Amino acid sequence: MLGVALVSAPAYAQDEGATSSSEIVVTGTLIRNPNLESASPVTAIGADEIDMQQANVAEELLRELPGVTPSIGSAVNNGNGGASFVNLRNLGSNRNVVLIDGVRLVPAELNGRFDLNNIPLALIERVDVLTGGASTTYGADAVSGVVNFITKRNFAGIEANISNQITERGDGHTLRADVTIGANFDDGRGNAVFSIGYQESDPIYQGGREHGLYALSSSSGGAGGSGTAVPSRFSLPGQGTRQINAAGTDFNPGTSFTAFNFNPYNVYQTPFKRFNMYGAANYEISDALEVYTRGVFSKNTVSTIIAPSGAFGIGVNIPLNNPFLNDTLRTTFCDANGIDAATCTAAADPSLTPGDAAYRTVTSSLFRRATEVGPRISEYTTNFFDYRLGFRGGVTDTISWDVFGSYGESENLQQIGGYTLNSRVRDSFLANNTTSCFDGTAAGCVPINWFGVEGNSSWTPEAISFLNEVSTVRTKTSMAQARAMLSGDFGVASPMASDPISFAVGGEYREYKASQASDTLAAGGDLGGAGGAAPNIDGGFNVYEAIGELIVPLVQDKPFFEDLTIEGGIRYSSYKVDAVGSPSYNTTTWKVGGSWTPISDIKFRGNYARAVRAPNIAELFSPVNTGLTNLQDDPCATRDDNGNIIRANPTGELRAVCIAQLAPGTPASTVDFIAQPISGQANATGGGNLNLGPEIGKTWTVGVVLQPSFVPKLSLSVDYYHIKITGAITSPTPGDAISACFGADPSSPAAGASSTAACTSIRRDPLTGGLNGDPNTTPGLFLTTSNLGTLETSGIDVNLNYSRDVGFANLSFAGQLNWTEQSKFQSAPGSYNRDCVGYFSANCGQPIPEWQWSLRTSLAFDDFDVSLLWRHIGSSKYEGLASDYADRGFDDNSREIFEGALGAGTGTLSGKQVNFNRIKAYDYFDLTTRFNVLENLTVTVGVQNLFDKKPPLVGGEAGSTTYNSGNTFPSTYDSIGRRYVAAARVRF
Repeated sequence: MLGVALVSAPAYAQDEGATSSSEIVVTGTLIRNPNLESASPVTAIGADEIDMQQANVAEELLRELPGVTPSIGSAVNNGNGGASFVNLRNLGSNRNVVLIDGVRLVPAELNGRFDLNNIPLALIERVDVLTGGASTTYGADAVSGVVNFITKRNFAGIEANISNQITERGDGHTLRADVTIGANFDDGRGNAVFSIGYQESDPIYQGGREHGLYALSSSSGGAGGSGTAVPSRFSLPGQGTRQINAAGTDFNPGTSFTAFNFNPYNVYQTPFKRFNMYGAANYEISDALEVYTRGVFSKNTVSTIIAPSGAFGIGVNIPLNNPFLNDTLRTTFCDANGIDAATCTAAADPSLTPGDAAYRTVTSSLFRRATEVGPRISEYTTNFFDYRLGFRGGVTDTISWDVFGSYGESENLQQIGGYTLNSRVRDSFLANNTTSCFDGTAAGCVPINWFGVEGNSSWTPEAISFLNEVSTVRTKTSMAQARAMLSGDFGVASPMASDPISFAVGGEYREYKASQASDTLAAGGDLGGAGGAAPNIDGGFNVYEAIGELIVPLVQDKPFFEDLTIEGGIRYSSYKVDAVGSPSYNTTTWKVGGSWTPISDIKFRGNYARAVRAPNIAELFSPVNTGLTNLQDDPCATRDDNGNIIRANPTGELRAVCIAQLAPGTPASTVDFIAQPISGQANATGGGNLNLGPEIGKTWTVGVVLQPSFVPKLSLSVDYYHIKITGAITSPTPGDAISACFGADPSSPAAGASSTAACTSIRRDPLTGGLNGDPNTTPGLFLTTSNLGTLETSGIDVNLNYSRDVGFANLSFAGQLNWTEQSKFQSAPGSYNRDCVGYFSANCGQPIPEWQWSLRTSLAFDDFDVSLLWRHIGSSKYEGLASDYADRGFDDNSREIFEGALGAGTGTLSGKQVNFNRIKAYDYFDLTTRFNVLENLTVTVGVQNLFDKKPPLVGGEAGSTTYNSGNTFPSTYDSIGRRYVAAARVRF
């Protein structure tokens, strides 16, 4: 009979997880004991569930777990750096640790996160997910928990797997193939295993789905998109930003414009290729000594594809004798800039060059999408290896030692193509003829008609070649670590217990180094639409640690005390940062816990832990830099992101605030024409801080495990968890920055607000007054990194497993439910303590549902089984609908986004009734069948998203750009549609 696929298991007893007679892996403790039961609740994903889901990378597998918030992965396009991560409890993907067999691996980037693309799924026996403070056992970063991938050991034979997936629309083909070979040798004293694998997936374009073809405005429900559009838009003093008409002959009246529909270029599934190798071996040199080793290598290539580059509000100097500037446009520029008619006419002389008396230029912000250049494609190629060598043996029959060292490196090369260079866009204006630019411009400069229609004759191959270059950013990380442990028991037991007291003591050392090396184009912020510069960063730190753990069975085999056990642990860490002055600090983490089993049917368990997270290299060493954040509503804006008037010009203190945020010399009248941030993206300035210290997490859980004897094969666990992190290393949300300046009612700031640091630290575009534009001139919001934050979450996890023989088959249920009570974030004392449970917004990022569950129901017959997975995602709503919306930074005009019939320009969606403010509860079903075709051959076929459920529509500015893409949240909801899976496994 085929094994039952389990989505999760309470994992309170781990003896079944022993990987070999000589190595026991129990997630949540360093003590090696095959009879150990941990007080920490652990969710386990078994090999059968991995097989049933046919996930191609580990991130896709973990993303489906209730309580796991989607992080960067295959469904993230704009914001994907070529790696995949996991985010436990919505506390951040940098607050957990990913392990293989209880050991860290080298991080992928400067934030210290491990890339889940490097996990060799073919060799994974199970995945343990422990949420809550685990720093005592695994060191810093394990504040929200750990994900421990347990590999198959002592594997003997050959196993080959191949899997294919394709959507019902015929796109998004995914292939995965693995071969694993293992053998025992020297009469079973040694074992070696080697696995090799390959995966690839094709892109799925947003334009290939009805719900993603047209960008929808979250505020208006009409055709949305970007103000970096075609034809060009230019800022004009006293007139706002106006678009050239379709004929390229004049400006359109007013500030309304046709937005650029970027959706068809973007993808719901990023293309991906991966080659990986995994090898492990162990050999008993003698009865008291064993040597073991493990090596992991992978090469991953991830391509992100986004809409074309261009001039995203950069300042350009336009000669009034530019050959492409007709009389009508020239007159408008002159009038707006206060240039009289005679001077304007004289400056039109095509013979003039810079330095001539009559030569004149006007300065304007240019918004123009360079569709002629093609899409922006960043190819991320990562080479990763991590090697481990260790020795272990016995001191006595019950005490063992284990010493190992490991070293790993990860190198990520980002090749950035299709980006126009801001400097060359500026140069291409500096001409008085159509064939050559003025002296002093870049070599090969070609004049380009930025005033004309899309694809006009100036866009020659030479012009396109001049505008763009391939840029590179190389990220390198390394980690060296060593650990020595002594664990077991002394054969001493409590007077009322039979099992002895177990212990583990030891020491650990880790050294991290990381760097980001950008070429001059990326480091200087010259790439159009790159979201800011990619500065050079180089740093590192090391840590020495001492560890101790103890598990004490107090009472056993007594009435109402079948087992009463307590446990504790402590870890002392000493950090030293590789910086001037060698900053250092020490931390102490500890845990206490226990379990009480009055009778075999029920167990009560609980634990309390003090955890820490040390600042990572990015948080310590990143220089101050301007990038992008998300902001739906700028209180100073009087135009929407399509240029339409949405409210009256600011007056009173609001006007004073808006003026105070302008660059010196910018006319005060500019505030009458400010538009909302383009595509909901505003500039933000922040950076690292060498003065950062560790953040402190205090976590506790209490729960019960039921295995009633009167219901055989039923296991039910219920655990309450609470995690609070103080001194959190955080930055304010955009809403926090706006509220700090504009107050609870952004339309009516308090008297004197215009002179406060919270307001004057916000700096606007010197030409348009907006919060987006050239990062070199528009710092935008000031979002500093500090230890002033607080994070807090709590809720309940429920795990259920049940099976019974129903005669013709074995029926089983395996499920997990999560109720999130709170998920709070406070950037600094006195700022709003934002609870995002049940909400989505730019502040909350993506939906954080209150309820989530998954339930797998399986029928197992002799030669085949059928399984149905039901995944439930609870409802959520736009954050502005909260009863305390004013405290959250919303006013009566901005607290709701669109509800009604979608407008014209939205294709087949036009006229569809929607409510972007609310997302109803969603249920997905996956059907899987496995057949034992031959003794050594198993075939798996499945249908994912069985009922082809469409994702919710919210437009493109309802959340953060990373997760709100293609008018929905594709990491949370299925944006791809029904897809089919076929896989085969051969074993010898």
